[in-house]
Amino acid sequence: MAELPSGLLEACVVFGAPSDKLRDIYQLHQQNKLNEPPLLDAEVLQVHAPPFVTKETNSNQAIGPAFSRVQRRRSFIKKKRRDRVAETLSNGDTANRAEVSSATEDISVPKDLDLIALPQLCFPGGLQLANEQKDDSYHFLVFTDLFGNRTHGVVVQYYRSVQSCQEGVVQNGHRWNSSKSRLYAPFAVCVISKFPYYNALRECLSCLLVQLRPARQADIEETIKEFSAKLSLVPLPPPGQLHVSFSLRPLQVVLPSREDQDSPVIDIDLHLPFLCFTHTTLLQVLSCLLQEQRLVLFSSDWARLTLVAESLLLYLQPLCWQQPYVPVLSRGMLDFLMAPTAFLMGCHISHFEEVAAETEDLILVNVDDGIIQSSGSETIDLPAVPLSAAESFISRAECLQLHYDLELCHLGVGTDANALRCQRRDWQRRLNTQIQNIALELVVNIFRDVQDFLNHEHRVFNSEEFLRTREPADQSFYKKVLETHIFHSFLRDRLNRKRDTFSRMEQNTRNNGHRNRAMTETPRRPPMSELSRTGYSSYASPSDRLSKRLGASLPNLEQPASDAVTAISLSRPASFRKMTPDIGLKLPQKAVKVFRLPEFPPPLAYHYVQNYYSDMVGSLGKAINATPPEESALLARYHYLRGLVNTVSNKRLDALEDFQSLYKTDSEIFPSQMVKSLVDSLPEAERLQADRRPELKRLISRVKRDQEREQASHANGHEEDAVKRFKLPKKYMQLEEFVKCVQESGIVKDHGTIHRLFDALTVGHQKQVGPELFRVFYTIWKETEAEAQEVCLPASVLEHIEPSECVFKLSSSVKTSRGVGKIAMTQRRLFLLTEGRPGYVEVAQYRDLEEVKVSSAPFLLLRIPSLKLRVRGRKEAFEANLKTETELWNLMVKEMWAGRNMADQHKDPQYMQQALTNALLMDAVVGSLQSSKAIYAASKLAHFDRIKTEVPMMVPKTTAETLKHKINPSLELAAPQPVDVLLYTPGQLWVSVSGGKVMVFDASSWSLTHTCQVGNVKLNCMLGVDKDQVWMGSEDSVIYIISMVAMVCNRQLTEHRGEVTGLALDTDKYSQKVAYSCSAEGTVMVWDVSTLQVKRHFRLSCDRLVSVSGWNGKLWCCSRDSIMEVWRNGSLKHRLNLPEKQKRATPTFSSLLLLSEREELWSVCVDSGEVCIWCMKDPTKPFHRVVLQDCSGCYCMIKVKNQVWVGGVGRSSTKGKVYILDTERREVLKELHGHSDKVTALCSAEDRYILSGAGKHDGKIAIWKVE
Repeated sequence: MAELPSGLLEACVVFGAPSDKLRDIYQLHQQNKLNEPPLLDAEVLQVHAPPFVTKETNSNQAIGPAFSRVQRRRSFIKKKRRDRVAETLSNGDTANRAEVSSATEDISVPKDLDLIALPQLCFPGGLQLANEQKDDSYHFLVFTDLFGNRTHGVVVQYYRSVQSCQEGVVQNGHRWNSSKSRLYAPFAVCVISKFPYYNALRECLSCLLVQLRPARQADIEETIKEFSAKLSLVPLPPPGQLHVSFSLRPLQVVLPSREDQDSPVIDIDLHLPFLCFTHTTLLQVLSCLLQEQRLVLFSSDWARLTLVAESLLLYLQPLCWQQPYVPVLSRGMLDFLMAPTAFLMGCHISHFEEVAAETEDLILVNVDDGIIQSSGSETIDLPAVPLSAAESFISRAECLQLHYDLELCHLGVGTDANALRCQRRDWQRRLNTQIQNIALELVVNIFRDVQDFLNHEHRVFNSEEFLRTREPADQSFYKKVLETHIFHSFLRDRLNRKRDTFSRMEQNTRNNGHRNRAMTETPRRPPMSELSRTGYSSYASPSDRLSKRLGASLPNLEQPASDAVTAISLSRPASFRKMTPDIGLKLPQKAVKVFRLPEFPPPLAYHYVQNYYSDMVGSLGKAINATPPEESALLARYHYLRGLVNTVSNKRLDALEDFQSLYKTDSEIFPSQMVKSLVDSLPEAERLQADRRPELKRLISRVKRDQEREQASHANGHEEDAVKRFKLPKKYMQLEEFVKCVQESGIVKDHGTIHRLFDALTVGHQKQVGPELFRVFYTIWKETEAEAQEVCLPASVLEHIEPSECVFKLSSSVKTSRGVGKIAMTQRRLFLLTEGRPGYVEVAQYRDLEEVKVSSAPFLLLRIPSLKLRVRGRKEAFEANLKTETELWNLMVKEMWAGRNMADQHKDPQYMQQALTNALLMDAVVGSLQSSKAIYAASKLAHFDRIKTEVPMMVPKTTAETLKHKINPSLELAAPQPVDVLLYTPGQLWVSVSGGKVMVFDASSWSLTHTCQVGNVKLNCMLGVDKDQVWMGSEDSVIYIISMVAMVCNRQLTEHRGEVTGLALDTDKYSQKVAYSCSAEGTVMVWDVSTLQVKRHFRLSCDRLVSVSGWNGKLWCCSRDSIMEVWRNGSLKHRLNLPEKQKRATPTFSSLLLLSEREELWSVCVDSGEVCIWCMKDPTKPFHRVVLQDCSGCYCMIKVKNQVWVGGVGRSSTKGKVYILDTERREVLKELHGHSDKVTALCSAEDRYILSGAGKHDGKIAIWKVE
């Protein structure tokens, strides 16, 4: 049986006073024996829950035709008394009434509904009869089950005269001509839903009361049942830009959709807390929630309690409150406040003094007066929200326009109630968006830096280091927050790399200066310019901290940071704007569409309901046909809704077709569980029909495959929920354990560096590191880091160094040849910080050093060890009497010198970063070993200094002149990853590394801006199709489509049956843009780019098809064994093979390139160092060959200007090479050596740069200047 999604209605329950009690009280009232209306206990009078309609015939249908999950019911048995209506006499006296014997009925009740507690929640102040008619009153409820799932209720209390309830005679709501005072009894109708549609359900209940007021008592139950049945027919809108509306006369009710799959439904006025509290008090309340305190809200208005509580929890999104949550406590539930755990509850203001006096350690929030205090005093003694985040929140909140009346000043008086409500709804939606942005910005500012202290591979959060880098005033706040369930859940999402509102805003609001900062600044070491202005603690504030992810590349270090690599112009608008409530911090809001449901049928007849579903499907079909293909997001929502309607009306195959279309259009909102349940419920006959439809067969196989993958991950003990805090080891560690421990600590991730560190720490004894040694090493590393951060340089010194420089090491005060002071080491230079009046004396920039050696200086009768440096352009050497520190500084300076030279030669800033890390590790090793072997141990880490002596560092002149810069996509990984594909789109570089990981770099600074996961296997090709689409062909046979604006992959083309290997753009004979794709088994598909539909497809006979290109009405297809010229209809025109004399073995073509202006086709093979050139008009003619010197194979080619660049691998050294060929002279112009592994990918950036990516032993991207 299929599991259907929850509809709008879970149940509708009616509560009131017991009829026998009402009768007795009514009699006392008639006899004037009732002094004041009594307080009664409420009971359940009616329960209405779907399904309301079932098929009359006994069929084998698996799904009921109501928008509700088919679920097991438990019976609620109650005695219902039907009082026979007696005639009312003209004088108002009532004749004897014959009672009908009580009938026992089974009432179907949803299994999660607690009818025991519900009556007192619907009458939280008690059921009080009244002597006069009272206004209708609404309030809202939230129920939470054992698993934390919430259900929501909207309650209306309305009054009816007891006389009409007893007599059943009402005319226009009144019929009482006695002189005696009337007596009124309250009734409550509670509509329960799985989703918090508070405003919509309140509107629905308002419409219901319009029908109930004039209704006879005998008709009330049927009226409410019909109302419930109508609501059960309402489908919920899918996440996104499509809302759903329906008519309940006299109102048109709108159900707003969720923003995305992980966002909550928001159907309340989010500005209510801003009207109740000052901004400071509001921040205090939010701070208490983040620290998981025991909070109680008080108000004289029951409705206000839930609305304020819900708004507060929505402000914390995407952090989710996981503690007990009961926003409305009745007077009989006050003992809940004695619970020892954290909670959020609400009760009436009349209980304030009682609760404050009898409980301890509660935070009491008076919503009516906007006051917060603790149960023990009038103040609260809890840490406040970090100051910088609080100030930003307050400044933004002060700009909010909270009063709707000010919005109406320039408008006329409306005459259409629905139009006025629509106008107010639009205003509220805009205000809600602004408030969500402000609240989300607060959360981002509080937790922005958490990402920097995570180790995703081992799922570790270094909490101690995170705390240490907070401002002292904020540390008590973070200490409490870090221990909460709400933070643990948030941490788990960060470790799972969840792409939610937090991660998007965190990405979009990063400081632009931090994006372009030099990579040689480690994230926890701020530049001296920052420290000098604000001190370290202020630098660590959320708005200013540098994120590791932005340090993946930087401009050429030979040049000043300001005029580094020539920036490529950006076509995208700047992401950074002045932050005001009028401009959301998230992506711009898309226009909202509202789908209007057909008029409700008489809902209790099966065929009427089926006709209603058919009308809805027809309306959705018209909407789909009227929506242009470029509005794919809206199309996806229509398909979702139609699939939902087809599901509940038992049209399973039609539903699956809609979900298949949805999957191709926007996989982000694909309802996996619903489709899985639908597939499982297919009868055998329909399953056979589905297998005959290729699209449905693919969908079913994908669902099964995903199900198997999910089961396998559970079977393998997948640790997506595990979050560990870093702890120092307690036992001796072998190499493997040591690697894991160092990575978890956040010191360094690179395997090679950790192996060298292990060798250093185990010099002279068995190969294992003890817990005490590691503790000492770790402590010294952190202390050295902290000491460097405490360095505060005066302005007279700062003006001599770059703004981005950091001091990483300070010597003790020593005598030097340039005066007395401390030697400071930054990532660029050594300088002397003179004593007395602090001054700056330049010692040397690393690239200017000519000699570094240990010497000795005479002092009285002794000779003191000293460090002697010779600097290019200076006659006198610099000498410093470093005494016992001499040997260590000698090692560190030599390593920095060698790293600087390597970085300059290879245009690769990561060499400098690695050298700096090595030098700092040497310092920590010497400090922790404290033995005669300490210097020898530290020398194990002198990686670049050793390379300098073993391998010549000189890069060939041609390479050095052409190479501009290098990027390392594997910067944060333990080992390099191969670069599979490169693609340049205006302003952006797209890089695919192993396992479907796609990284996007800003082409103006070559810094990383986005990372996304596309499938789980290798990507073979990428193609920029238009201004917003990048297509990616994968080994899993899917073409993934990424939106360049939203940076999400939510569309997939699944028609290929094999590994997608090639993509290309062309125009058809009608000049329409089409895309070609090919897969390994030989299939070629032609796509309509606007509709994403396959226009035609054919299959070629070949051995692994690797690429396809279009030219002059024909296609050129490259496979491993041949090159084929194919007509557009798929028929083969020519098949090209290498001549027999050229074949040393079976050729393995890897790439072809069309030079259309020369009518030439160039090809290369993975096992040959030759480029073959064919004539496209007559490919049977002998071809020309260009031999590439010292090349054993080629993997990729690209044309730029009048050159062809070929990426391959050397024969003698197996290092990657790039060959530049002249297209006219057909000869090699340059041979470039820029990679230590084969060159696997090439792309062009506006014909100004060529970018090359290499295999797994190198994993870097080189940026070459085009001559």
